[in-house]
Amino acid sequence: MPPVPERPTSWQTFLRAHGGASVGADCFTREVWTAKGLVTYYTLFVLDLVSRRVRMLGSTPYPNALFMQQMARTLVFADHGPLTHHRGLICERDAKWSPAVRGHLEDAGLPVVPTPYRAPNANAHAARFVRSITEEDLDRRVPIGEQHVRRAMAEHVAHYEAGRPHQGCGNMLRRPASPSQRKGRIRRRPRLGGLLNYYARMA
Repeated sequence: MPPVPERPTSWQTFLRAHGGASVGADCFTREVWTAKGLVTYYTLFVLDLVSRRVRMLGSTPYPNALFMQQMARTLVFADHGPLTHHRGLICERDAKWSPAVRGHLEDAGLPVVPTPYRAPNANAHAARFVRSITEEDLDRRVPIGEQHVRRAMAEHVAHYEAGRPHQGCGNMLRRPASPSQRKGRIRRRPRLGGLLNYYARMA
């Protein structure tokens, strides 16, 4: 049995030490109006802990084992997967992350790090994105059809990365659409019919 360290590493210390090599994964739900009435869609995404870049992996009304296995293959797909340059995936202790799914990721060299028990803030960056897309967009309207909700999520991700300052990053834009200007008129750039707005000076 390996020796027990005198001062175990805290979860906060672990995140600081591995933030540049890890991503957080989470899932959120949304009711979508379809020909069959309201249908609950489950969306899985990953978020880089440093750059705050978000990748939507997929949405489905049936988050079964087949869907999760496909998402695992997407994560490690050749040189184009969202985890190509990362060495760990932080996720909640959810039944969707089954031993088979975790095993597929770990066989590809991507260890899965489940969050500790009774630690709701252990995957805080991903949870904050869920709150943002829910309160600022999805809770304020009912998407009509799967394509509608997919376009809305894509617009929100673009705003989240290029038009929304992040308090945890010094209130800076992570991927500004254009260089900041010190002079000139301020212009509003709306998204989603004005639900989201980005203000910048005109060049």
